[in-house]
Amino acid sequence: MCRARSKAERFSKISIVIEETDETLFWLEMLEELEYVQKEIIADIKIKTEEILKVTSSYRKMLKN
Repeated sequence: MCRARSKAERFSKISIVIEETDETLFWLEMLEELEYVQKEIIADIKIKTEEILKVTSSYRKMLKN
């Protein structure tokens, strides 16, 4: 398990999570547009990915204050 040693390090790690989650969402949208995967499967994964993005963004905003 990787733990942050300070608030600044925690903020940095959460920022990486947000960046990677956003990129994942991008690739899911690409798969959807190219019709490589059934829309129902992609839709569920996209919803869960967006939830992760919202939660981590909210947490980062809290850390910023």
